[in-house]
Order: sequence, then structure tokens, then C-alpha cells
Amino acid sequence: MTKFLAVCSTGLGSSFMVHMNIEKVLKELGISGIEVDHADLGSVSPSSADAVFVGSDLAEAAAGLGDVVVLTNIIDINELRAKVSDAAARHGHTA
Repeated sequence: MTKFLAVCSTGLGSSFMVHMNIEKVLKELGISGIEVDHADLGSVSPSSADAVFVGSDLAEAAAGLGDVVVLTNIIDINELRAKVSDAAARHGHTA
């Protein structure tokens, strides 16, 4: 199973919101087979997930985590939809 991880500095507020929105977008797009979770930046390693979603403020700190998806605006559902769709396709999932 493919895993997407939403990450913020504490693993609480914004990462949980992005986690929920990723699940919503995957459902809208009809994409299955992707597990979604959230975590704090300090507990994430390159093997933690297939794709790691972070806000632009954490882009540099998350650079070594593999497939890092940088969100310019973490509350922009249209940006998230496009980037989730692209990440899903990179990992073999299509609608």
C-alpha cells in the first residue's frame, strides 16, 4: 500500500488538517490504495512514507525525505487536489 504523510513542525494542527484534506481529495478523485497519516517533522524519515506533504515553510528541512510535495498554501484545496493527483500518479495510482 502507498502511504502519504502530511507533516508539520508539531504533528498536530496543520498536518492533521492537510491529512484530512488529502483523504477528501483522494475520495473526490476516486483514487484508492493510499493510506494517509500525519506526523511531526522530527519523527519522519525517508522510509516513513511514499510521499511527504509539507508547507513551504518546511520545504528546506524536509528536503531529504524522498518524494516531498511542497504546498505553497496549505488551505488551498485546488493546489492540494493537483499535487495529490500528481503524487498518486507518480506512485502508480490513477482515478
